[in-house]
Amino acid sequence: MTLRLAFMGAPDFAAPSLAEIAASGHEIAAVYTQPPRPAGRGQSPRKTPVHELAEALGLPVRTPARLANEDEEEAFAALDLDAAIVVAYGLLLPRIYLETPRFGCLNLHPSLLPRWRGAAPIQRAIMAGDPTTAVQIMRMEESLDTGPILLSETAAIEPGDTAGALHDRLARTGAQMWPRALAALERGALAETRQEEEGASYAAKISKSEARIDWTRPAREIDRKIRGLSPFPGAWFEIETGEGRKKGPVRVKALNSVCVPSASGPPGAVLDADMLIACGEGAVRLTRLQREGRPAMDAETFLRGVSVLPGQHVR
Repeated sequence: MTLRLAFMGAPDFAAPSLAEIAASGHEIAAVYTQPPRPAGRGQSPRKTPVHELAEALGLPVRTPARLANEDEEEAFAALDLDAAIVVAYGLLLPRIYLETPRFGCLNLHPSLLPRWRGAAPIQRAIMAGDPTTAVQIMRMEESLDTGPILLSETAAIEPGDTAGALHDRLARTGAQMWPRALAALERGALAETRQEEEGASYAAKISKSEARIDWTRPAREIDRKIRGLSPFPGAWFEIETGEGRKKGPVRVKALNSVCVPSASGPPGAVLDADMLIACGEGAVRLTRLQREGRPAMDAETFLRGVSVLPGQHVR
């Protein structure tokens, strides 16, 4: 049996799932994604990664700015779907969309639900120091990420994982789950496990205000924050360069680090010539950095262009 599907997604995380489902032989009647939006220096409209992939695969693409209107609801109903597949779409689906496909709407979510429901589960899991996470396919309900779990794959969060590295790993794992899930859906063999409310937590969207590093915090917490916010938006600090015409503080993103609990010093103090920075407890060694307006680079390359000396302070 071939299922007739709609795929609803937007960012890089969703693209491997679209590719896997398209290769599995099911019919994709339409791909829904976010409208092109201004991006880059020229602010020219940029299509989402899912949009670009769908066009490359020859699939019809729809980009409604909102779903809650009669024309869009009728167009969705006219697709006569067996199911809708949702991966990081970015728009809430009104109830009528959840109820229209024969087998409902299935969502891929990168956390060990009910922990980290919401917008930033990968970042929050790393920042909280969680040892494990998961990729889970669930049946969607009106409430955010509360539906029953249909399929789950756990994954370890490695000590050096950044959000970017974990994102890519979970995207691949999640994509590989879809053929199994859809085959079970065809057979009526997808078992549902209700989520418990105990232990539920919300992964709030990352705000700009929390991206600045507070060096008075413990090193383990700062290390997790650096890795959890890498590559975007990037945990940042300022340093006095004392160089060129624009002497003064320069904003730098810390994109990777190693926790060094045994080191100590006044918070923000540079402890050696290799970017070891003292924290409220312990220290972190910054191993990858990005100066504002420059490409990301390892610490050794960064230090060739910026003088950072022991005894100096960052803030």
